[in-house]
Amino acid sequence: METVELKVEMVGIHEKRLRKCLSKLKGIEKVEVDAHSQKVVVTGYAHKNRLLKAIRRGGLKADFWSPQNELLTVYASATTYGSLRFNNFNFF
Repeated sequence: METVELKVEMVGIHEKRLRKCLSKLKGIEKVEVDAHSQKVVVTGYAHKNRLLKAIRRGGLKADFWSPQNELLTVYASATTYGSLRFNNFNFF
């Protein structure tokens, strides 16, 4: 059994469309959707390129998940500027 992580750009309604696209493929055991971080984890025997193709046919933008996406999610989830540290440089 293989686990494939995907980054899918979606809004609330798109989750239903995503599950419908993936339900048509054979060999999928479980689909986990995290709408906040736009991460989809698919477990099963389907090939990862077929998963990506099925999602894109459904009209959603998708790509394989990378560690860089994890960093961007953490950075974007910081709600206040006080939690992020910036260096202040004065050039004048």
